[in-house]
Formats: sequence, C-alpha cells, structure tokens
Amino acid sequence: MHLRSRSSLSHLACARCGQVVSPNQLHGACVCGGPLLCHYDINALRKNLSRGSLIGRPATLWRYAELLPVQDAANCVSLGEGFTPLLPLHWGEQHGLPNLWLKDEGQNPTGTFKARGAAVSVTRLRELGVRDVVVSSSGNAGDAWAVYCRRAGIRATIILPDDVPEATRVETALTGQRLHTFGGHNGRGGRLARAYADSHQSFWANTFQEPYRVEGKKTMGLELAEQLGWRMPDVVVYPIGGGVGLLGIWKAFMELKALGWIEGKLPRFVVAQYEGCAPFVEAFHADRESCEPWGDISTLPGGLRAPKSPADFLILKILRETNGTAIAVSSDDALRAVRAVMETDGVFLCPEAGTTIVALRRLLAEGQVRDDETVAIINTGSGLKYTSLFPAPLNRIADEDEMLPS
Repeated sequence: MHLRSRSSLSHLACARCGQVVSPNQLHGACVCGGPLLCHYDINALRKNLSRGSLIGRPATLWRYAELLPVQDAANCVSLGEGFTPLLPLHWGEQHGLPNLWLKDEGQNPTGTFKARGAAVSVTRLRELGVRDVVVSSSGNAGDAWAVYCRRAGIRATIILPDDVPEATRVETALTGQRLHTFGGHNGRGGRLARAYADSHQSFWANTFQEPYRVEGKKTMGLELAEQLGWRMPDVVVYPIGGGVGLLGIWKAFMELKALGWIEGKLPRFVVAQYEGCAPFVEAFHADRESCEPWGDISTLPGGLRAPKSPADFLILKILRETNGTAIAVSSDDALRAVRAVMETDGVFLCPEAGTTIVALRRLLAEGQVRDDETVAIINTGSGLKYTSLFPAPLNRIADEDEMLPS
C-alpha cells in the first residue's frame, strides 16, 4: 500500500443524542439507538494536510487515510477498492443535460459500492480486536463482508434473503464463510443477525450498527470532489436503501468544506426508491422527521429493501436542508432505464441505479434541474450481478452461410 499516513480520528459522537465516546474502544450503535459517527481533528489537518498531499498516492480510497478511522493505513485490508471512474453520460446530452456524470461503483471489488464500507469497517474492527462478525444484508453487503472478512482472517456469518441474486450468493459461499438464507426482507434478517450475535458472542455489524461503514462509503464523496476539480456537483441523485452512502457523501463534502478544500453550497440531494418500498419518499412528502416502518415490501431483489433506516431522521434533514427531494419509481421503469443507458452509453447499471435515471427524467420534465447544472448520479453496482432480470434473446447461427452477404 506504501502509505504511512495516520488517521486524524478524534472521537465518535451520536448523530441523535450527541453523546461522545472514545474512538479507541469497540462500539456498536449509541445506547439511545442512534448511529455513532466519526469525527476528525480538522484544525490539525488544515495545518498539516493539503490537496497537494494526495499527489502520488495510490488511486484507491486509502489515499484519504487521514480522513478515515483506520489508525494505520499500512495495515489496511484491501482489494484495490475505490477511485472508481466518473463517466460523462451521453444519455444526459440526449435529454438536455450535457453535464451529467455517473460515478460507476460497479467497478469495485465484489461489483458494488459495498466493498468500500466493508474494506474500511473490517480493517478498523480488526484493529479493535474483532475476530467474529455477523451481518445480514439484502445481498451486496453480504458478499462484500464475506470477502473482506476472509481477507482479514475474520470469521463471518452472512445472512441473506432466499431470493438474493445468484452471483451474490455464489460469491459469498465460495469464501467458505458461514452462509444462511431466510424468507422475507432484511428487516427480518436484522433480527436474525442480532439474535445470532447475542447467542454466539459475535459482533453485529449491520447497517449503522457500527461507526465505520459510513466512512468507507464517504470516500465516494471525497472522490467526486477531487474528480470534478475540487468542486461539488449541483445535484446528487442517489438510490437509497438504508442511506449509508448518501450520508457518507454529505459527510465528505462537509469535511472538505471545513478543511477549505472546496467551497460553495452543498448539492441538492435527491433520493430515489422503488414504489414497493419507499419509506423516505413517504416521510419526506408527509413532512415527518422520521420514517414509518414500511410494511408490505414488493420490489425487485437487491439493495432498496430497507423498511426503516436507523439514520432516517438525519437523511431527511439533509434532503430538506439542501432543498432536495425524494422520488418513488416503478420497478418496470427502473429496468427500462437500465436498458436505455446500456443503449446510449454501454454502461450496465444495476436496477437500483436505474431509479436515478427515472427520477432525473422527472426532475427535468418538472424544471427542477436546469440544463446548465452539473448532476452526479451514483451507480451503486454492476448490472452483471442481476442478469436474470434481463433475459437475452438467442439468435443462434445454424450455418456459416448465414454470415455471408445476401
């Protein structure tokens, strides 16, 4: 890794009640149930770190070591995650939005942005002495945690829904970690994982049940700013499940502003969800401060099946303070959007990210996004993990003569 940089982590604080705890002890969530977030010694960093300090560092998320909780980046558990491409989309030009950019997280190890959270969290948990974890997931976090825990020498128990995409289940199983499946969505999975943790003395590492996954996802925002020439986009459109990634991007921009590396207003954050599980959309438009648990979930398999996020109050606050919004789209429209971007750009979005294209089309039609604005959408994973949702026709060649000119 060739990095000797050390973290400037100063403390952990609850996003709900404000309680401060030591960063050098193992913590889950706050005693009040709120998520613990990492805080850094920004004043010291302003004196000792500049944007130029990044020149020559590896093109991975670990280039931002001082803004990550891992105490020594030389000990990181890594498969080369991060610094994914920021691609201009021809789809945007065709729809009157010439400055549309796609952050392609499908090029991470394990094929999704979940690799970021797993890499940073697994590394930090290993530093704190954790040797056994349990994680339930809608899918992509499960195989990421299985892979990174295997790389770190940590035993992992992974709990996934029965209908998880085959690629995710196979990758998890091939690590040799303990894999269990269940019927239902990850609300039930979370209860199963917690029960397992309590009965097996295993660390429960679900979404917002430990402080470090969001720090890995935060690097999406750090990279966005750097790749845009130390600017923020005007709008970020994000497919939201639990919301770790959106919170991370917002947190990255706040920290970079505090460092003086970027300036200006934060982007308008827009979240997209499937109509069959849209707690953020419902709460945002009902002007509530938190989400009601979503009851009957009916969506495509994948990462947007979160019935209620432990950080819902904070994410709703971010949407409102940045003049953003929340949009629900149909699963069929999301799948059509995946096909549309494949036809215009050759980029295979995951279905979750297809929701951002549908939402953006709606924002353009309603005049909520201008044609001179810079917009970033997040493709949280590769569509290759969801090929069963896109049956391809066979056009079999029976004879070589069929290839000759008629």
